[in-house]
Amino acid sequence: MTQIFNFSAGPAVLPKEVLAQARDEMMDWHGAGMSVMEMSHRGKEFMSIAAEAEADLRELMSIPSNYKVLFLQGGAHSQFSMVPMNLLRGKKSADYLDSGIWSKKAIDEAARYCQVNIAGSSKDKNYTYAPSQVALKLNKDAAYFHFTSNETIGGVEIFDVPKTGDVPVVCDMSSHILSRPMDVSQYGVIYAGAQKNIGPAGLTIVIVREDLIGETIAGTPTMFDYKIHADNESMYNTPATYGIYMAGLVFKWLKAKGGLAAMEKINIEKSSLLYDYLDASDFYHSPIAVENRSRMNIPFTLKDAALDESFLKQAQQNGLLQLKGHKLVGGMRASIYNAMPIEGVKALIEFMQSFAKANA
Repeated sequence: MTQIFNFSAGPAVLPKEVLAQARDEMMDWHGAGMSVMEMSHRGKEFMSIAAEAEADLRELMSIPSNYKVLFLQGGAHSQFSMVPMNLLRGKKSADYLDSGIWSKKAIDEAARYCQVNIAGSSKDKNYTYAPSQVALKLNKDAAYFHFTSNETIGGVEIFDVPKTGDVPVVCDMSSHILSRPMDVSQYGVIYAGAQKNIGPAGLTIVIVREDLIGETIAGTPTMFDYKIHADNESMYNTPATYGIYMAGLVFKWLKAKGGLAAMEKINIEKSSLLYDYLDASDFYHSPIAVENRSRMNIPFTLKDAALDESFLKQAQQNGLLQLKGHKLVGGMRASIYNAMPIEGVKALIEFMQSFAKANA
């Protein structure tokens, strides 16, 4: 059987070791006589799973003690509303960086609650780069500054945290969280859907500085109040228990791999292999500015778009799945998250070489 490599942007590939452990523990978790799916979220078994997952995430990301870690639901889409609801704190406006489709979604939702100042935009070049620090037009009275550090669809990654003075920085890290070390203390809020680099869909991670919680706008639903979740240790309602369990297994896998610094080296190696091939080819093209090329999501186009369907069909026949680009941008996209082995990238390049040769 042909080895399968899944390049889906999310839900995405998970480490084989994690899937194997989840399989082995499916019917009976550590002698408890039941699956994690069947456990009470307030029982001692699951409470230990959740506590260990949080502790491991704090260790991996070196999260300071004055930050709360929340295991929520609703994906990044819910955070698009929860951020302004919790962080406006009496102010009327917020700064947003417009760097792609996901940041645009965040902007549109925030506009329901406040005046949105577009501090910078790369729309002029179809979101193929990220605005530089010097290009930003910041409002010193903004409640917060929001940016999406990796645009999953467009393949644009921002590697430096924008400097905003005393204005708290909020970041949607959904598609690159845990792929490299970062200084959490530079952010007011970090949020991420789990389904790309953490675990199965259904879980959302929020890391929020304590001084930014406790003052929501009027009419904020209880479930959208960070303080409610923080005070109840993410157990105000029934959380995504199996998602938290799976995330915990991924955190332990990352620790065993050497942590985020080791993972960054691997991710640089994987992405460099593919970008180097794209740059050396006249059959394929990478549309993204070199300084903003994502290590996680790599879009590319063929010289002749009429060959797209043939490329995808033959790729699938060779065990290379989910390479079709998002419908809004077209072309191809290879998502190579932490769990994608380097062998998968090499197999993709080998196929691309043979396809180019056959269709030159």
